[in-house]
Amino acid sequence: LKRTAFHFAVAGGHVSVVDFLLHHKARLDMADQHGLTVIHLAAWTGNLDIMRKLVKAGADQKAKNEEGMNVLHFAAQSNSIKIIDYFLQDLHLNDLNKPDGKGKKPFLLASEKGHVDMIKNLIALKLFTSEKDEEGNTALHLAAKNGHSEVVEILLEQWEEINDLNQNGETPFYLAVEGGHEKCAELLLEAGSDINVSTWNNSSALHVAIQNGHLSLVTFLIDKNIDLVPKPEQKNSPLHLAVLSNNLLVVKSLLDANHDINSLNHRQETPLHLAADLGNVELVEVLLKSGCNLKTMDKDGKTALATASRSHHALIVDMIIKAERYFAMKQTHLAHSGNRSDFSVSFKQDHSTQTKQIRSSLWNLAYNQLKPREWKKLAVFWKFTDEQIKTIEEQWTGKKSYKEHGNRVLLIWLHGTLLAHQNPVKHLYEDLVEAGFQPLAGKL
Repeated sequence: LKRTAFHFAVAGGHVSVVDFLLHHKARLDMADQHGLTVIHLAAWTGNLDIMRKLVKAGADQKAKNEEGMNVLHFAAQSNSIKIIDYFLQDLHLNDLNKPDGKGKKPFLLASEKGHVDMIKNLIALKLFTSEKDEEGNTALHLAAKNGHSEVVEILLEQWEEINDLNQNGETPFYLAVEGGHEKCAELLLEAGSDINVSTWNNSSALHVAIQNGHLSLVTFLIDKNIDLVPKPEQKNSPLHLAVLSNNLLVVKSLLDANHDINSLNHRQETPLHLAADLGNVELVEVLLKSGCNLKTMDKDGKTALATASRSHHALIVDMIIKAERYFAMKQTHLAHSGNRSDFSVSFKQDHSTQTKQIRSSLWNLAYNQLKPREWKKLAVFWKFTDEQIKTIEEQWTGKKSYKEHGNRVLLIWLHGTLLAHQNPVKHLYEDLVEAGFQPLAGKL
């Protein structure tokens, strides 16, 4: 670090060593590799006794380090109130109140660090400023970004332009949400912050809360009636982003708040398309149970089912087929209309003990009795669509893939049969006979 004995003595607050070095005319202006001189370290540690000795011995009071920081910057950053008072009230060096190399005045540095007493002291000394640093951040931006709610509260008493934008188009409120600082967000909203403002990148507070996984803030924003409808220039809706973040709790929160489950992103994909592509069983389950549209095609003409198949997510393929068949059955047999959501059903793979025996029988039928292409004949008999059969067939595990294809068709059929409250063994026997598989029916 290129530090001298003098640097270490001042940094450690060793007054007697400092006296010894001063007596032996040790150099006061030696800078370490970061441009720090002993006067900077005295300001940082807040040792007024040492600072007075250094000033009396002729230390350069206006020295800057490589980042353009002087004693006031260091004192403000480290909450050294006595040093600030000494330089401004005793030495009257008000011209030290300048921006550092990043455009930050001492007031901004104190706000960034959350030093409440320092902020109050600088305000009393008439050093309050709403000026911006080189990134366009004000003291309010910096306090909000770092979650310093007490400082935010003090600043709001002085503040005029609460929706001021930095160079990224971010308001203090947006930065508070981005950092997950709910108390700061609350204070800023109460003071009149615009909840729906977007950054230059078209990101809203809700978008960033979702992307960063801040569930409590998502809930807070929804409660405060943030706009859930994406703007035309936004590529994804909040629900799309929640799915992309694999955040089930946020997805549920948005659906509970009546977010459009079928909203389309810039590629004409629904949230189900994205969940299917990711292969996230839990997300797909929630979207299916909430009654999402299964027929929507993206800009490549693919449904969510085709997307799941392309991504080789066989479990998701089967879940979507189960849902398609279930909702079709519900419409046909139960004259169902209106709300498609149904939280009593599950489309996930069945591992229940109640169905273990019948599932074992179906596995035996698929793996030991059905010949190649016979599974397809059964699927057609059970009114599986061409797309459903094609997506099942796309799973390739070798020459005997047909056995697994048959097992999947039988399990999907079982799901629908159980939901229709029919006896699966009786039903299977009758269907095998009717479909021309009398010998197999006899083996059940």
